[in-house]
Amino acid sequence: MVNLNEMELQNLRHFIGAHDTIYQKFNTYSAQAVDPQIKQIFTKAAQDSLNTKQKLMTFLNN
Repeated sequence: MVNLNEMELQNLRHFIGAHDTIYQKFNTYSAQAVDPQIKQIFTKAAQDSLNTKQKLMTFLNN
C-alpha cells in the first residue's frame, strides 16, 4: 500500500482531473473531425489520456 502525504494526494487529484479534461476534449475533437487520419489521432490521444487517468486512480484505491 502506498502512503501519500497531503501534497502528493493533492497533486494526484490534480493530475487525474487534468487527464480527464484532456480525455473529454480529445473525444470532442475526434467526434468533430472530418479527416479519418485526424480522427484517429484524436481518438488515440483520448484513449491514452483515459489509460493514464485510470493508472493514476489506482494510487487512490491502494
